[in-house]
Amino acid sequence: MKSFRDWLEKVNQNVIPWRLAFCSNILSLEIPPGFIHDLESMAGLGRIMPKVSVVIPNYNHARFLRQRIDSVMQQTFQDFEVILLDDFSTDGSRSILCEYADDPRVRIEFNEKNSGSTYKQWNRGIALARGEFAWIAESDDYADKRLLEKLVPILDSDKRVVLAYCRSWRVSADNEISGYLDSCLSDLNPRRWTADFWADGREECRNYLVGRNTVLNASSVVFRREVYQQVGGADESLVYCGDWKTWAAMALTGGRIAYVGETLNFYRIHDMSVSAKSKRLGVEAVEYLCVIRWILQKITPAEAVRKQVCEEIFHLWGPAVLSSRIPLSRRWAILQDARAIDPRALRRLLTGFASISAPIVLMRSTVRVRFWHPVLNATRPVRHALGLRQGKDSSRITK
Repeated sequence: MKSFRDWLEKVNQNVIPWRLAFCSNILSLEIPPGFIHDLESMAGLGRIMPKVSVVIPNYNHARFLRQRIDSVMQQTFQDFEVILLDDFSTDGSRSILCEYADDPRVRIEFNEKNSGSTYKQWNRGIALARGEFAWIAESDDYADKRLLEKLVPILDSDKRVVLAYCRSWRVSADNEISGYLDSCLSDLNPRRWTADFWADGREECRNYLVGRNTVLNASSVVFRREVYQQVGGADESLVYCGDWKTWAAMALTGGRIAYVGETLNFYRIHDMSVSAKSKRLGVEAVEYLCVIRWILQKITPAEAVRKQVCEEIFHLWGPAVLSSRIPLSRRWAILQDARAIDPRALRRLLTGFASISAPIVLMRSTVRVRFWHPVLNATRPVRHALGLRQGKDSSRITK
């Protein structure tokens, strides 16, 4: 009879290779972000999962960074984790972020190269998040200490609410308040964003989000993380309107939207903001039309709402199409999207500028007076779409 030692060696010969193969397979798997933290929490090895995950994506906002982070850490509602993301900043942001490394609520992630997209950072932060709710606190904004205290109970009290947001102040780079951010929405409804309300998400899209982003600042929003992931997160191909499309996508799931009329968020406007740069490059007009087209594929607004949208967006895309400072390919894309949304787009382009005074040109061969029209000096795609050519055919517009 074999000794116990012989038997044990035989067992090891069979078991150890299997264990090694199993470990090798596990190690070859791609572990998703946040998996280890979730596993530790379920096993009781880590702290309990936080209620809220606060994602602070930063790129070259060192000037505003401490005020941003401190306004989060000092919230009266304290059941949260903070995920600090830096997109390869070059302004000293990294050293400021490292000041918070010892806080057990904080995780810091540095990119080794710039991602080129705000919304890639959003999605990365949410992938790392563990909370039931998420708050994307932009690095150049800051908050009242009661923001989470006011918004989290709304999400907690009704599972149908997909996002809750609050009123915002508009502030300068030097923290000077210049009014309510929602003043730009007064033409839609002068009192709607001055008081609390709850709304059906799809109806909100039909009446308001179809033509304009009425959730004006991500820093004012706390949302349900599961729903954000359900709609695929933010569209990383967008630069300016990714937030608008995200809120609309979440609203279109059939959930509810809640709004708090108390001003708890401070939205900062400065020359280096994404919105300022997007307007200068014509990106705003391209993406604005893109999001409206996408929403119109999901819902059918009332005819009066659609007419109002078409009239409003012309003032955005019309000048962009005729601007020589915007790349030709971008102007052509703008015109194509405008025509898909508004059947009268070309007519608006032709007649919308008709009232503009212009130099008078005296014709050599006749005393007839002809007015110069901006469309005639437009780009080739615009002239082609209107059936106009430079030279003698431009005399179609005469007086």
